[in-house]
Amino acid sequence: MRTHENTAAPPTVTPAAVISGIGSCLPPRVVDNDAVIARGALLTDPGWIRARTGIERRRHVSPGTSTGDLAVGAGRAALASAGGVRPDLVLLATSTPDHPCPATAPEVAHRLGLGTVGAFDVSAVCSGFLYALAVAAGLVRGGVCAAPLVIAAETYTAIVDPADRTTAPIFGDGAGAVLLRPGGRDEPGAVLATDLGSDGAGRAAITIPGGGARHPRHLPPPGPDAHFFHMEGRAVYAHAVRRMTRSSEAVLRRAGWGAPSVRAFIGHQANQRILDSVGDRLGIAPDHRYGNIRELGNTAAASVPLVLADPAVHRAVVPGERTLLTAFGGGFAWASTALTWPDVRPVAEEPDAGQPTEHSATGPPAAEPDAAPASTSTSAPAASPVFVPSSPL
Repeated sequence: MRTHENTAAPPTVTPAAVISGIGSCLPPRVVDNDAVIARGALLTDPGWIRARTGIERRRHVSPGTSTGDLAVGAGRAALASAGGVRPDLVLLATSTPDHPCPATAPEVAHRLGLGTVGAFDVSAVCSGFLYALAVAAGLVRGGVCAAPLVIAAETYTAIVDPADRTTAPIFGDGAGAVLLRPGGRDEPGAVLATDLGSDGAGRAAITIPGGGARHPRHLPPPGPDAHFFHMEGRAVYAHAVRRMTRSSEAVLRRAGWGAPSVRAFIGHQANQRILDSVGDRLGIAPDHRYGNIRELGNTAAASVPLVLADPAVHRAVVPGERTLLTAFGGGFAWASTALTWPDVRPVAEEPDAGQPTEHSATGPPAAEPDAAPASTSTSAPAASPVFVPSSPL
């Protein structure tokens, strides 16, 4: 008796997805702590912001610049870094899309000249980049695509109340991106293990209460500031430290690594004290921890790829060295990734013409970092320190 035979060739399984390009896009407008305080008439001082968060400056978009604009810049920069490879999929991690509907990714793909490639948004707040990276890496390993472009872009100035002392000093705008390709697990830039988690019981701790299906805009809002971003800082702090630590431990086990062997640790740039606590609990040496929170603040989903794009970090870390990424955000949702440091040259692009540093009339001006020229292949965003010393607080 003859049986039906499936003659279709099985999909090719790739050992790993490898980072082949890294790009970034930062608004040129630098806003220091004095300016944030003056803008919102906040009852605080620059020293308090710096001591509690580790933040001294952040970038803000100019009027008319959107998340999609930043995403296009970061995507174009990543493609230049990879040598002009044409992506076959675009994933955009953001919690500040240009519109509630449609997704922002298809327009980004169109503006990048990618025609009708697949494109979709990933919404996991500050963990969005690592969620999107996990999805893209899985699609590469499964043979579904060969060159996914993963972008994380945010314009939190669109959703943060400038008069809210708990959020206004924290957030900045920016975008980072990576391009993936099929490759071997022993190559620099190989994504080796991921860990994803969530806990919807914490949904109210990081939220925009109004504007969705639960509280549509045509109904009375649940509060006068319901369309602004809200965060319960104390609860988020405790969850972020615990979840990022446990997720990092889980992904290290999957990779077969011990924490002391990690040579580059990049956590979501939420708060310097959170980063210090996670690094200490994991046992990762301070000189192997990297960040840019002092100069860029919390850029939500974009924070991890912006550190990956920092040229100072690339000068400090050797390609192929063990790298741990971790993030925590609204949902609650968290994620960690183990990879080897990529052997690529990051590229930076600006969304518009440079503007002077913004500072208050009474406070001293903040130093303007050297602006990277648009579409340059020689540098990524200047400004971020390689290592911010641990805060004693």
